[in-house]
Amino acid sequence: MLKCYSDAACDTMEHNMDLHKALILGIESSCDDTAASVLEVNPKGSKIKSSIVYNQFNLHKEYGGVVPEIAARAHAELIDVVVEKSLKTAKVAMTDINAIGVTAGPGLIGGVLSGLMFAKGLSVSTNKPLIGVNHLAGHALTPRLTNKVAFPYLVLLVSGGHCQFLIVHNYNEYERLGGTIDDAPGEAFDKAARLLGLQQPGGPAIEEAAKKGDSNRFDLPRPLLNREDCNFSFSGLKTALMRKQAGLMDKQGGLFKKDVSDLSASFQQAMHDVIIEKSIRAIDLYSKFTNENQTFAIAGGVAANEKIRYSLQKVCKTKKIDFLAPPLELCTDNAAIIAYAAAERFLHGAYDDTTISARPRWPLDNKKPAILGSGKKGSKA
Repeated sequence: MLKCYSDAACDTMEHNMDLHKALILGIESSCDDTAASVLEVNPKGSKIKSSIVYNQFNLHKEYGGVVPEIAARAHAELIDVVVEKSLKTAKVAMTDINAIGVTAGPGLIGGVLSGLMFAKGLSVSTNKPLIGVNHLAGHALTPRLTNKVAFPYLVLLVSGGHCQFLIVHNYNEYERLGGTIDDAPGEAFDKAARLLGLQQPGGPAIEEAAKKGDSNRFDLPRPLLNREDCNFSFSGLKTALMRKQAGLMDKQGGLFKKDVSDLSASFQQAMHDVIIEKSIRAIDLYSKFTNENQTFAIAGGVAANEKIRYSLQKVCKTKKIDFLAPPLELCTDNAAIIAYAAAERFLHGAYDDTTISARPRWPLDNKKPAILGSGKKGSKA
């Protein structure tokens, strides 16, 4: 734990430690969403007083994905506006804020730097404690923000840049049971959508197209399904989809709407089958660790997929374990989850000073070797 860099900030923290209540300003800029939130934490739970998210979709859509340089520039231009709006919406002033939480990694380094440098300047100018947050911890702790879930619980963090099973032992202790060794599911969805001429982000576009498709028309692989572990691989699935698409293009000279729907449905079904089977294995491992108040939660952008949510809920019912999926607005990148992760650290006296650095890679489980590869938002684990 680093010392606070000012006596006034330390006094503020100690005062709120006694009250077990705090107002936290959260700032998020790890990819293509510029976000700020004001969160109130107290003994009765947490209350999101504001959550403002400015999406950069229109800036990147013509490129088929997020352009890091454009994203970083947009963050720098928007971040003060977003923070000011979050304070106004919450009907609070900076003088009411007890600490500033900001994503310090992992993510696109330009975006992370934009948010972190702004937060540092704001911290110094207002004399408020600064807390650098691991973006993955924000997602992993979401079940405690929404439902006050007791430790330890199991979470599947599944998004555009990350995919891993974590046992959350404490606010700062995570045990990885497995993860992706190449593409993350959200990244694979994005690439599949581009291949099929669908809009970004790819996950919702594939899911919508799949509703009218036949998931049995195309036989796509289920990578690593027969391996007795909790690891994923999605690059081979993406390649198989590309070959099916290329075959239709050669045969027909293009894709019909039915082809797009069937390819989307087949791709989503393959992704679904792997995630469900690996989740069953992770739940079995987690159940060996604890058999009291068991909870399995999902978090991250792909957690919004209705098909995957529904199947995981059925699995948990069969396994007699509580299932938790956050509200859709907390699945994708936002600053409320960053504010909550900061609040957990703040109320335990774990905070930073202005020497904290931006980190493009930042594993939650530091005891196990990092999984190789990186997605569009940074390292997988």
